[in-house]
Amino acid sequence: MTDLQMGLIGLGGAAVIGVLGYNKWQEHKHRKLAEQLLNVRQADVLLDESPPGGASADDYAGVDGGAEAADPGAGGGARSAGSGHERVEPLLRVEPAQDDGAYEASAPFAEDSARVAPAFLSPREAPVAGRSASPQAVPGRPDDAPANAGGQAAPLYLLSPMIDYIAAIEVAEPAAAYRIREGQRAALVRIGKAVNWIGYNEDSREWEPILEDSDNAYRHIRAGLQLVDRKGPVRDGDLSVFHVALLDLATELMGVAELPLREPALQAAAQLDEFCAGVDIQIGVNVISQGQVFPGTKLRALAESAGMVIDADGRFARCDDEGNVLYVLINQETKGFSSESMRTMTTHGVTFLLDVPRVANGDRVLTQMVELARRFAEALHGALVDDNRRPLSESAIEPIRRQVVQYQTAMAHRQLPAGGPLALRLFS
Repeated sequence: MTDLQMGLIGLGGAAVIGVLGYNKWQEHKHRKLAEQLLNVRQADVLLDESPPGGASADDYAGVDGGAEAADPGAGGGARSAGSGHERVEPLLRVEPAQDDGAYEASAPFAEDSARVAPAFLSPREAPVAGRSASPQAVPGRPDDAPANAGGQAAPLYLLSPMIDYIAAIEVAEPAAAYRIREGQRAALVRIGKAVNWIGYNEDSREWEPILEDSDNAYRHIRAGLQLVDRKGPVRDGDLSVFHVALLDLATELMGVAELPLREPALQAAAQLDEFCAGVDIQIGVNVISQGQVFPGTKLRALAESAGMVIDADGRFARCDDEGNVLYVLINQETKGFSSESMRTMTTHGVTFLLDVPRVANGDRVLTQMVELARRFAEALHGALVDDNRRPLSESAIEPIRRQVVQYQTAMAHRQLPAGGPLALRLFS
């Protein structure tokens, strides 16, 4: 055997040993990374929050660290009741208030989950007195985050285990916002429910929405898939897509992800949807003509004098000081309202609508809306009637007012107060 052959054999052996050594080093590096991320065992309020009814976390499912097989075609249907904005008209019987037990909040879907998270609830979502409150906010960072890191509420991006399936991702090196949002976009756009993102800003030491155009980077990331909206509960197929996408995203970011089990989440979604369907009502008060027509110019003058403005949906909307819609005025005929058409249009009737779950203090708002409808009827020489065109008196309104109080009390017991950030997301 020549010296050249011996040299080549030696080089080949050295290369094999080098590859094996490199693989062992990489294995050790990733093991240390996983231990670093997983050793911090702080409670995560978003994933570990105790159920409002006082039930133990042991009653609910644990964390699923990997993807489960799922049938994408399976899933929940639309709401069985309450969808399509059920209208409640005067003279309907007042349903008796249900027992508080019927409105117990659905259980969180995980225990002992991801460790870094805020109690991301605004003051409007505070627990109702007399019921067990949610845990206090926990540190937003394992090492030095303040205890109130999660106290800053962002209603449009609110995450709550009561209505969201929340994935927690922890990475060793901060990930840029655009990488987080773009990483699994192709998969997540197929989902029929809202997905919201928050991350912990280590400079401001606060949780904040993760925006695509932000220059910030995050090590502590939360993504929430909304379980229910007015179209019904989340489908199993959508939940499976979200589950796999977040696991893949964690891999892309060289981090670890923890997600709740899917089956308990689907069950909780079905229960929450059933509850929402039971309180999802709208109240309509009609003003109709008595032989004549209502001119658009006069309608506009009356509406604008009452502080109403035309919105993008062709309705006059009355809003509170924060821009939240209290009630709307719609045309009973097919054509909507617009600034241009109001000069020449006429109509034989208009309807005031109150969306009960989306308005705080619904009984007071109902009183204001009915009073304004009466002023419209007087000014337009019309009649105030229900959907059956029967005259609407105060005695007919009172049972509806009591029903509004019952429904909104039930929502408050569920820790989903009417008009609050969570209710606005659910009833959208």
